[in-house]
Order: sequence, then structure tokens, then C-alpha cells
Amino acid sequence: MSVIFKSTPFLAIVACWLWSTAFVGVKTGLEYHTPLQFAGIRFFLSGVLLFLWYNNPRQYKKQLLTSPGFATIIAFIQIFFQYGLFYIGLDLVPGALGAMIVGSSPLFVAMVAHFALQNERMNRLKAFSILLGVIGIVIITLGRTTVELRGEYEYLGILLLMLNNISGGFANVLILKRSKKVSPVVLSSYSLIVGGGSLFLFSLPIEGFNFGSFPTVYYFSLGWLSFLSAAAFAIWFTLIRRTGVKISELNVWKFLIPVSGALLSWILLSNEDPDIISIAGMIVIASSLLVLNYNNRKKR
Repeated sequence: MSVIFKSTPFLAIVACWLWSTAFVGVKTGLEYHTPLQFAGIRFFLSGVLLFLWYNNPRQYKKQLLTSPGFATIIAFIQIFFQYGLFYIGLDLVPGALGAMIVGSSPLFVAMVAHFALQNERMNRLKAFSILLGVIGIVIITLGRTTVELRGEYEYLGILLLMLNNISGGFANVLILKRSKKVSPVVLSSYSLIVGGGSLFLFSLPIEGFNFGSFPTVYYFSLGWLSFLSAAAFAIWFTLIRRTGVKISELNVWKFLIPVSGALLSWILLSNEDPDIISIAGMIVIASSLLVLNYNNRKKR
């Protein structure tokens, strides 16, 4: 049983489930706070939580000093740059379109890995699996709402969200190539602290200082988002470094995020109910994961 809990598929599912719970928390937090500033506080607190959990300041510093430049680069690419693009881009496009573009991130990761890593070449089954996942995302998203482009700024938002996906793939490749000397927990903690702090400082001249007396639900959402980011990033960085793990195949599990998000919405939100189109999209995504699993077994 312990082998199952330590397996890559199980831990990938846990990380994706954690990320899928962010939707409700972000939606709640943004009712009271500006997007970049809220994101900066969230990620900074996540990094602090991991630092406290690591509970060895001397070893933490020693780990960082092995690759301080690399850890800082990951902080700016993975947190500051990627999530800056994410929040700004999402603010410029309709929610449904944003969900589809962000949900297709495994496709962009696979494309970056295909050109950056020799052992991550795309084959027909892998490409078909990723394509099925993207189709499932489109079905779920269009089943829940319609997409309408109404202005030129929305095209800028599309570009920013696509750059967000590409930067995520690039960060995954860098972590796989160069993170062997740094603990995944230390790398996650440092990148969240530096990236989150930078996002907060960047938000001040743009959004002003927006902090004061907020209701309890705001602090509950912030606390949960901070925890899930800390746990999910630590798990993901650990999985990327595992021997034999291919980041293009690992990221296909992220297709589960909108599925889990929809299920949680049906359970937690009174105005959300299951529908045939969403269920069909979930079946397509499940098929994509089955194809990926068949591809992996065939190679072995």
C-alpha cells in the first residue's frame, strides 16, 4: 500500500487535485483584493510555510548556496513571470477562453520538451493522448459557458496566457536538467518566497496598497491557497526530478485539474449541477490518460 502512495501517478493526482481546489479560493480572495497583490501574498506565505516545515535553516542556506542563481531564475520564471502573465491574461479574456488556454498547458509543455530534451520526443500515441486531453478541456469549458471575443485587448490576453503555458514548460525543463543539487522542498520554498515577494512589490505601483480589515472567509481562502501551493509545488518539483519521469507525460495529469474543479463545484456550489456535456468531456480526458498509460506500457 505504501508503494502506491509513493508512486508517481498517485502523487501527480494529489498535486492536481490540490491545484483544482484553487478556483474557489481565488474567486473568493479576488472579491476583496487585487489580483497581483493577492497572488504575491499567497505565494510568499506558501514559501514561508515550506521553510518552516523544512525546519533546518542552516541546511536550507547550504542547499541554496549550491545553486543560488538557478534557484532565483526558477523563482522568476515559475512564479513571478508565469503567474504574472496568468493573472493579467486571465483578466483580459472571457473566463471560458482563459480556462481552455490554461487547461491546454500539457500540450505546450510537451512541445517545449520535444525540442529541448532528446528523450522527450513526441510519438503518435503521446500526441493523440495530449490531443484527446485538449479536446476534453474544450468540451467541458464550452459546456459550462460560451466564448465571445469583444475587443483587441482580448487577443493580447490570449497571447499572454499562451506565453504563460510556454514559460511553465520551460521551467519544467530547467528543473529537470539542473536541480539535482537542490532539495525540491528548498527550491519550491525559495522560488515561492522570491517570486511571491516580487509579485507583491510589482503590484504596488500598479494596484496600490490594498490591505486592511477583511472578513474571515478571505483569510480562510488565503490560508488554504497558501497551503495547497506549498504542497503541490513541493510534490511537483519532486516528481520532475524522479529518474525515468518524462515531464511531457507527467504534465498530462494536469488535464485532471478542470475535471476535479468541476466535481468540486458541483459538490460545494449551490448553483452548479452536473450536465451531460461536462460528463462527456470528463470521459474524453479519462480516455486520454488511458492512451498515455498504454503508450508507457508499450514502451516498457
